[in-house]
Amino acid sequence: MSESYGLVGEIRLILGDIFQLPLEDIPPDIAFGDLPQWDSMGHMEVMMHLEDKFGVEITADTIGELVNIPAICAYLGNHPHSRG
Repeated sequence: MSESYGLVGEIRLILGDIFQLPLEDIPPDIAFGDLPQWDSMGHMEVMMHLEDKFGVEITADTIGELVNIPAICAYLGNHPHSRG
């Protein structure tokens, strides 16, 4: 993936892959609950993909905070072990 694509774009691609949606159906400010697929089980799948993709550990406390793309990007941007 291109560095110029940006973190928001990468997260949108991950969500599109998980939820099998085209990128245009995933706005940059999408949040947990905005899609029927992004329910509690879908959220856990998102968290697992983020851990794998970016090499971060997402704790039980953090899961409840990462409920939209801006929050996810802020977390990944500030996480010391992030590969993103």
